Amino acid sequence: MRAAILSATPTVRAEHPAAAGDITRLLQAAGGGDQAAWSRLVDLVYPELKRLARGARGRPRDDTLCTTALVHECYLRLSRANGPARDRDHLLSLAVRIMRQVLTDHARERLALKRGGGEAATALDAVDPADRRQFEQLIEIDDALSRLAREQPRQAQVFECRYFGGLSDDETAEALAISPRTAHRDWHAGRAWLARELGAASTH
Repeated sequence: MRAAILSATPTVRAEHPAAAGDITRLLQAAGGGDQAAWSRLVDLVYPELKRLARGARGRPRDDTLCTTALVHECYLRLSRANGPARDRDHLLSLAVRIMRQVLTDHARERLALKRGGGEAATALDAVDPADRRQFEQLIEIDDALSRLAREQPRQAQVFECRYFGGLSDDETAEALAISPRTAHRDWHAGRAWLARELGAASTH
């Protein structure tokens, strides 16, 4: 577990991000009830959501939650909130938070199969043991990250962006409105805290 966290690195970069100004204007219009603006916003943001989904860690080889499904679920949850983001950067951080929720919800659902019977038990038997352990580790990370958020909320946000969104220092800094240096420092501090926390938990 500690090795998995310490080796976690961002895996994607923005190639052709949507214009921040366009997204901000559309978010403001959508927040005012403009459905056409919301539809246009989805078109602009979809490539970024897909990029985030490709960079999201914690997805085992199990292919029941593919990139497209992850993006779709993220979009659905964002749409239910009816455009709560203030601007592109805020939208990015919200998308990462939602992807974390989708991934951990998926992991909990898959692991819950072991408490069922009949077809549920058969479905669990089809899950690779290594994948099953990854589901368990993902939930452990999510729980530990929630504890970190109570002590060091910014470190938890930085770790969330880096680990669950695959963002770089610069992208994380933009999403959270902090400096790249602060993002870098908080990433290493948060990662070290989680490694200690999870290491201690594994000895009990």
